[in-house]
Amino acid sequence: MRLGIIGLPQSGKATVFEALTRSVAADGNRQESRIGTITVPDRRVDILSGMYNPRKTIYARVEYFLPGKGDHGAGAKKDQGIWTQVRDCDALIHTVRNFSGYGLDAPEPKADVTAIDQELIISDLVVVEKRQERLALDERRGKKPDPEEVDLLNRCKEALDQEIPLRRYPDIAAAKLLRGFAFLSAKPMLILLNNDDEDDALPEAGRLPEEETCLVIRAKLEQELAQMSAEEAKEFLAEFNIADPATDRVIQHSYELMGLISFFTVGEDEVRAWTIPRDTAAVDAAEVIHSDIKKGFIRAEVLAYDDLMDAGTYAEARKKGTVRLEGKTYTVQDGDIINFRFNV
Repeated sequence: MRLGIIGLPQSGKATVFEALTRSVAADGNRQESRIGTITVPDRRVDILSGMYNPRKTIYARVEYFLPGKGDHGAGAKKDQGIWTQVRDCDALIHTVRNFSGYGLDAPEPKADVTAIDQELIISDLVVVEKRQERLALDERRGKKPDPEEVDLLNRCKEALDQEIPLRRYPDIAAAKLLRGFAFLSAKPMLILLNNDDEDDALPEAGRLPEEETCLVIRAKLEQELAQMSAEEAKEFLAEFNIADPATDRVIQHSYELMGLISFFTVGEDEVRAWTIPRDTAAVDAAEVIHSDIKKGFIRAEVLAYDDLMDAGTYAEARKKGTVRLEGKTYTVQDGDIINFRFNV
């Protein structure tokens, strides 16, 4: 999962990136694009690893991407190059200034979200219109366009002309025919309100964008926290009344926003978490591990994590009948422990 961090100038994007990735760049590198990869904290993986004592324990991973200066943001040139770098991201984290400072106007979170949304919408509108022009040209040459694609593009243009981001229309955002366009306004977006050090509250409703998932971060504090030892961090969390580090909260909300879940594979060699979209069929979950497992899929031996905890051991769960065999169409559930049976 790759999350792109965007926002207006002076919103604190770099500070947020460093808080989430536990990294600090030299001043000379702060203008460049940056990538940070972190493990997804999951207590279930910790417990399973303790039960199986595997040679390797592998957590799910998240990649954060911060475009360099000039790659995005209001005031940049309105050409398609400014957003190119975040088009391959799975979702966007929009950092919004909600702190005061010398020489800064009073924060206006709702207006800032609207400003970036307008740029996303304009960028997508250019892509839609170019594709529509190409389809019209093909039709004049005798090539009949796909009616479904034409309808979807018309719906996209109608929404964008009304300045409505495509993420508000889940069926459009998820349409397979449109995936290749990587529409920016269709990507799931988490609004991260960057507050003053002493402020851990969301702004009042009138200053928040409607229909968006909003989360507060005190980025400067969290940036300091990310550089501390475990003992120092514990005291720091208590002093500033921070329930969980920003990394944990952002990942949790990102998973929910994108409809992602985790399943596990366990054994003496390896305990591993795998990330898949909710409602994924067992045969497609198998492909996440290896394409050969999907090709030779026979059955999935499934045990729910909670059932394993209740039984105490895999063998006891089998005696209780909670280990079951499922076919290709079984919908994988969050926390399923799966052993895929296959033959290639």
